[in-house]
Amino acid sequence: MNTHLRTAVVTGAGSGIGRSVALTLAEAGWSVALAGRRAEKLEETASLAQGRTFCVRTDVTSPDEVTALFEAVRDRWGRLDLLFNNAGISGPGGIPVEDLSHSAWSKVVDTNLTGSFLCAQGAFRLMKGQDPQGGRIINNGSISAHAPRPDSIAYTATKHALTGLTKSLSLDGRPYRIACGQIDIGNAATEMTERMQRGVPQANGELVAEPVMAAADVARTVLHMAELPLEANVQFATVLATTMPYVGRG
Repeated sequence: MNTHLRTAVVTGAGSGIGRSVALTLAEAGWSVALAGRRAEKLEETASLAQGRTFCVRTDVTSPDEVTALFEAVRDRWGRLDLLFNNAGISGPGGIPVEDLSHSAWSKVVDTNLTGSFLCAQGAFRLMKGQDPQGGRIINNGSISAHAPRPDSIAYTATKHALTGLTKSLSLDGRPYRIACGQIDIGNAATEMTERMQRGVPQANGELVAEPVMAAADVARTVLHMAELPLEANVQFATVLATTMPYVGRG
């Protein structure tokens, strides 16, 4: 690792996987900017952190707010070593394709895809211009980047698109020592996945309860990816509850 201060931005840091990753990074000695829409949730995360953190209320769908986030990081630390591009929403579930509204579709796309692009762009600009040059971007994909669930077209489309975003960032970042990888997560125990344990629709029409895993297991994987030297990169990692229906789904 470089000897300089290790700095990170975690989006969606107010809860779930984002909070777990932020706390794990802070415990490992990283300085972490906590970004998210809900200021009170960010403050909760900061109060739990063992290390240097600061909160920046950010709606990732707003170009101006994303710009302000990375300006705040530059002003505070002078550089950025890691972006965990995590903020996202699942969107309305159980709605057939023909009934999904344009507004519902747009909200998921704006958050999961456009928001991820805006944050990656902000990080890329900062990493390219800093000295020493370079850094790492880790995008939060999903098992849905590989295999869809029923009636999840907006979420699935954005997660497939994130894979393309990851590959393009990897290619475009090579000349500037900017590495980009993606972690595809299946059934981490968060507020978003509580319904999994109650039963969710399967491809065969059945309603089945699915196993979950601890969000801390995801966070340890992100930490490993983050702390590799920039000469090495985990391009794609899949971390899932061992017996969840993924291999053979559908």
